[in-house]
Amino acid sequence: MQCTTQWTTPGALAPPVISSESSGWRLPTLANTVYPAMSSSLNHTFDAEGLAIVKNQRSTTTAAVGGQPMGTVLRDINLPQTSCQVRSGVLLSKLTSFQVGGAAELFVAPQTLDQLAEAVQWGKERGLPVTVLGAGTNLLISDRGLQGLVICLRRLRHSQIDPELAQVGATGGYPVARLAWQVAELGWAGFEWAAGIPGTVGGAVVMNAGAHRQATSDSLLSAQVLLPDSTLQQMSNEDLQFAYRTSVLQQQPGLVTYATFQLAPGGSPQQVTQTTKDFLHYRHTTQPYNLPNCGSVFRNPKGDKAGRLIEQAGLKGYQVGAAQVSLLHANFVVNLGGATAQNILEVITHVRDRVEDKWSVRLHREVKLLGEF
Repeated sequence: MQCTTQWTTPGALAPPVISSESSGWRLPTLANTVYPAMSSSLNHTFDAEGLAIVKNQRSTTTAAVGGQPMGTVLRDINLPQTSCQVRSGVLLSKLTSFQVGGAAELFVAPQTLDQLAEAVQWGKERGLPVTVLGAGTNLLISDRGLQGLVICLRRLRHSQIDPELAQVGATGGYPVARLAWQVAELGWAGFEWAAGIPGTVGGAVVMNAGAHRQATSDSLLSAQVLLPDSTLQQMSNEDLQFAYRTSVLQQQPGLVTYATFQLAPGGSPQQVTQTTKDFLHYRHTTQPYNLPNCGSVFRNPKGDKAGRLIEQAGLKGYQVGAAQVSLLHANFVVNLGGATAQNILEVITHVRDRVEDKWSVRLHREVKLLGEF
């Protein structure tokens, strides 16, 4: 496998280039892999990185894997010519902001862009469904877990700054909030809104995340996207077709590996930092940061606020199991401790239906559902 980049923006901060070629090591396609149903209630242990591993949950395959005969159990293996390990039975509840969800059939956490490209290719060659997780926010994973290969970007966190152009670039797994503080300390304006946003750069680009009447699209110059054919495409702001809480990447497949932002230099570091602090304080006082949640559940309908409609429908505090509509902000569903993904989905569905019955407004989810419900 070879990945090529198409970086064409003059003078822009260039992303790290993926230039890996596989060793020719190939395994038979695991199209007939058996995926057992999994639950976060299964017995588990913890590895050296604090990831929960489901005991005795390994992928039973009908094809030879890594030299093992057919019908044997797939154990943890390394990606070709890397130290990046493909593992099985990792509990995804530990990697999501809702703190719910079952286990990944197969799981890998690449540390470099080369490893990321290799992981995508590895899954593709075996006919496995591939799911990419960033910070684990804005999504709800089924209690049954996820089939195929889950690629987690939690270890793919790198950034670089160009002081002459006032540009900052970051990998897809880099925390948006951390980036906001970095540029604030330089006195660069334009990213203050991201303070307290619990997602990643990649997720922010895909969702066009935003707050305080600002959004990712306001400062994004370009994004490097890994396509299903393992090539890299450089996409401009215009190419991404941004709109309210969406981009073209929600309709066509592609993984944001790197993004470059243009900030406004020349400000006072103290002033920009203070504005960033004010935005963070506002989020902490108006949103339920003390309990597991995914962020805003529904998009705001045109000309109104989802939270207002939900609250006026008398749904604050509505609860199924340990999942509850927040008493602080009605457009948040919180895990009071011990909630299941099914509990949360039932709350979300009830809220959507009740608001439509009362206001004749159909709310659309921001939160994405992954797995079987």
